Amino acid sequence: MKIVDTASDPWYLGRLAPDSAPAHRWLGLEQWLATRRTWPADAAAGVALPNDADVEALADALQPLALVALTFPKWTDGRAYSQARLLRTRLRLRSEIRAVGDVLVDMLPLLQRTGFDSVELRAGQDIGAARRALGFFDRHYQDALLCHPEHDTERTA
Repeated sequence: MKIVDTASDPWYLGRLAPDSAPAHRWLGLEQWLATRRTWPADAAAGVALPNDADVEALADALQPLALVALTFPKWTDGRAYSQARLLRTRLRLRSEIRAVGDVLVDMLPLLQRTGFDSVELRAGQDIGAARRALGFFDRHYQDALLCHPEHDTERTA
C-alpha cells in the first residue's frame, strides 16, 4: 500500500496541474459527472466520492477513472470500507482506490484488506508507524482482498 506524500503527489484536487495540462486532475463527483463525456481520453482523471455515494449506481461513470478517492469524514465512519470492497469485488474496478480524510495509522491493515491501494494520512500521523502497521498481521482468519485487484479471489473464481 502506498502512503501518499501530498507535497509530491501528481494529483491536483479540483484544479489544473501547474503546467495547465488536464492530466491528473482530481474532481468532485458532480464535476466528473458533468465533464466525463468530454474528458480527453489521454488525460488521467480521478474523482473524490463522498462516503454516502452509491458506488454501484455510479459503476459506468467510475470505470474510466485512474483514481477513486473514498472519503473518511471521521475515522469512526467506516462506510468507505464497504465502498472499496464493492468497487473491487462486484464492480471489478482496477483503478487506484485511495483513502482520504480522517485516516489514522490504525486503519491501514483494514484499508489494505478491503481493497485500498493508497492512503493520505491525517495530519500528525507518523509515516514510520504507518509502515509498521502494514506489517502487524501476516495471517487472518477470513479471506479478504489484498491491496491489488489481481489478488481478488472473488473475481477470478
